[in-house]
Amino acid sequence: MTTRTKTLTRDELDEFGRELDAIRQRVIADLGEDDAAYIRGVVKRQHQFEVAGRALFYLPPAWPLAVAALSVSKILENMEIGHNVMHGQYDWMGDPKLNSRIYDWDNVCPGEQWKYSHNYIHHTFTNVHGLDRDIGYGILRMDEEQPWHPYYLGNPVYALGLMLFFEWGVAMHDLEVENLVKGTREWEENKPLHAGIMRKVRRQALKDYVLFPALTGPLFPLTLAGNATANLIRNIWAFNIIFCGHFPAGVATFSEEECLDIEGPNGREESRGHWYYRQLLGSANIEGSKLFHLMSGNLSHQIEHHLFPDIPARRYPELAGEVKEICERYGLAYNTGSLSKQLFSVARKICRMALPNRTPSQETTPVAEPAVAA
Repeated sequence: MTTRTKTLTRDELDEFGRELDAIRQRVIADLGEDDAAYIRGVVKRQHQFEVAGRALFYLPPAWPLAVAALSVSKILENMEIGHNVMHGQYDWMGDPKLNSRIYDWDNVCPGEQWKYSHNYIHHTFTNVHGLDRDIGYGILRMDEEQPWHPYYLGNPVYALGLMLFFEWGVAMHDLEVENLVKGTREWEENKPLHAGIMRKVRRQALKDYVLFPALTGPLFPLTLAGNATANLIRNIWAFNIIFCGHFPAGVATFSEEECLDIEGPNGREESRGHWYYRQLLGSANIEGSKLFHLMSGNLSHQIEHHLFPDIPARRYPELAGEVKEICERYGLAYNTGSLSKQLFSVARKICRMALPNRTPSQETTPVAEPAVAA
């Protein structure tokens, strides 16, 4: 697997886990009115941008402003509201409009489906080969441990397509199309998913491409184009933020075997400390302004999000300093950089992974060490 920055002993891993658990418990105990006011304020602004965008479509000269306002609305709704609410970050408020079991976002991927594939599969098995299907999304080769095939020569093209149609790629993710093609999954296994996906697709398509354009009468074509453009902008933004948090240089991947570092009641299991260790090394941050962090849903703090997925994302910036200090004490890398740096790194990896692995004599990255020292 990908090289680690340091091998931790059993005792170090346990203490590492205790320190991060203490941070999580402290923040949860401190949640209150400021957090509630923040998310309600973001929801209010998101609604204002959406109303402004819809209204401006009635004024053809204001079309660019309408698209901009609607794009901001969709980005806020998907990133800072939908993603974080569906993680259960605001369940403690008791507000049904912000409850993870009820909320469904402005996206063609059904909320319930996304919560299973993302909240459970991805966040439980982050960057574990054979378990985390977000490594490449079943479309791309993003790690040297993925066997190379001539199909991956198209890696840059597939990445471009996924970026432009990202919400559709996420919606199709659980269908495991790549496994259907390989013959390792049967169409019958997807039947329980079909109804939910088609219901959500119909609802989103009718809203953005029929209902709202129809309300503008003779301006239907302009409104239709504006809605499509706003969705495109949201897709590109979400793709870039998510890929910069998961796939730049230095992000580690793991084998299932190396995660099983303790003996538990059901055999070998992963310790809490190793789970934190894996989340830390399997993520990367993006540096930017407060506005940038807001528009990214604070997924610019992907490290903190993977460590504490159920803590309100607005808390991640204040936790970043503590996490970085802990990393320095344990000799662990804290992967962070500007958007341009992380984007370049991701683009480079996408292109490099399109080709077969370099031979050991050419490879600059050393062979991975085991995750835990004896």
